[in-house]
Amino acid sequence: MSMNDLIEAARVSKAWPFQEAQRLLKRYPDGAKPAGAPVLFETGYGPSGLPHIGTFQEVLRTTLVRRAFEAMIGARPEDGKTRLVAFSDDMDGLRKVPDNVPNRELLQENLHLPLSRVANPFDSEYQSFAAHNNAMLREFLDRFGFQYEFIAASDMYNGGKFDDALRQVLRKNQDILDIMLPTLREERRQTYSPVLPVSPATGRVLQVPVEVVDADAGLIRFTDEDGTTVEQSALGGNSKLQWKVDWAMRWYALGVDYEMYGKDLTDSGVQSGKIVKVLGGRKPEGLIYELFLDQNGEKISKSKGNGLTIEQWLQYGSEESLGFYIFPNPKSAKQLHVGVIPRAVDDYWSFRERLSDQELDKQLGNPVWHLARANGGFEGSQAPGAGDSLPVTYGLLLNLASVLGAEATEESLRDYLASYIGGDEIPRELEVLIGTAVAYTRDYIVPTLSKRAPTPNEAEALRALDAYLADTPEDAAADDLQTEVYEIGKREEYGFESLRDWFKALYQTLLGSDQGPRMGSFIALYGVANTRALIADALER
Repeated sequence: MSMNDLIEAARVSKAWPFQEAQRLLKRYPDGAKPAGAPVLFETGYGPSGLPHIGTFQEVLRTTLVRRAFEAMIGARPEDGKTRLVAFSDDMDGLRKVPDNVPNRELLQENLHLPLSRVANPFDSEYQSFAAHNNAMLREFLDRFGFQYEFIAASDMYNGGKFDDALRQVLRKNQDILDIMLPTLREERRQTYSPVLPVSPATGRVLQVPVEVVDADAGLIRFTDEDGTTVEQSALGGNSKLQWKVDWAMRWYALGVDYEMYGKDLTDSGVQSGKIVKVLGGRKPEGLIYELFLDQNGEKISKSKGNGLTIEQWLQYGSEESLGFYIFPNPKSAKQLHVGVIPRAVDDYWSFRERLSDQELDKQLGNPVWHLARANGGFEGSQAPGAGDSLPVTYGLLLNLASVLGAEATEESLRDYLASYIGGDEIPRELEVLIGTAVAYTRDYIVPTLSKRAPTPNEAEALRALDAYLADTPEDAAADDLQTEVYEIGKREEYGFESLRDWFKALYQTLLGSDQGPRMGSFIALYGVANTRALIADALER
């Protein structure tokens, strides 16, 4: 496949990252901004808490669009045709003390200070609460190999890098008020100002009316907390902007071309879009994504604690499976709970295995193509993972671990796998899944297992399977074993209305669950003699 083939296919692909990138290509038909400046992608983060799965998905999805755009213009990641900025709004005032931090009393004393000036409650080297959380964000993004530039609001405000944009906000103060005031409750209108001054007495970010004295000089006037009238500069970190105004100012000052955001920020996006136009800028392209739901279909809330953390996902699944689960249609809500992990792992490998055999247009719709390319995972127009596959599915690994129950260990699973695959080395990706399978089985499968006694006709079928296995060598092929399992289930004398009933009986009596693996593969992995022991145990019941 040539680069020209990739460009042509990318520009007509229906995969959502390419559809998003197509909007950027309409914005810049030559693939670059005036004077050849790179196209700028942005993701935003509020450092009042630690990064989480929402942070991950936003950076990942934005990166997918970024790489899709590069493919459409025939660029490689190292060509510098695009930039991705991870922006931390650490000038925002601390509005409330999070529940999941130490030394909460210390933070209580720092309420309403800019996050970059709030004392650090953690036992770490960083000078402020925001500095600690910003470091955690960078460590988090680096862990997944994202390529980005980190920008902190405190550096931009305090260093004067936003001063020109702030002057423009002051010049357009009334126009911004005309946009915002109709959207506010009457009580809020009385104190609303686009500019939030920082009190020279307390250092707090104030929600008070502000009079613009001299926009070009950056001078404002307001009443401080102690009732005194203060006239001071709004520049150099002496103020920050209200959220929607700040977002628009950032788009204007940085020249942001693409930023996606959640459904809960739809109204913010509308108002910020109007404000950036007033400032003389242009609203970025970007999609509005749906939010994650818990297993009951309720919106995930950090305060409720009904979500799933990155650490929890990686305890029971792989990094690739998390990206795979997040990839499909961002405009549809997704349930996010531990129960979705096993299928996500196996579906990822199913798509990865078929990638190299697909035609180019199908490859560009394959999530694995996008995930591998996301952070420079392969060169130019070449596809990753040709022929990649695992010797067993994750589901089969979980079934093996569940049969072993409390005795399931990484070492025991490794021994079964070594016997199953012969002298071949266990792939690195499977090594990761061995550990997660033990954890998932221990925490979520073993407590739910309940093996029932077989019915008379099921018992006869199990005896027939046992008789077959009695004459079957330990190294029998999985396909041969599967064929015989099928044949037994088809026999009229056992009275199964369908093969589904037979397999359900096997799962419930041998494994203690309603669902299970391809039985031929399971017998080959677990061993003929061990499977006969399972049958004997079921028949005793």
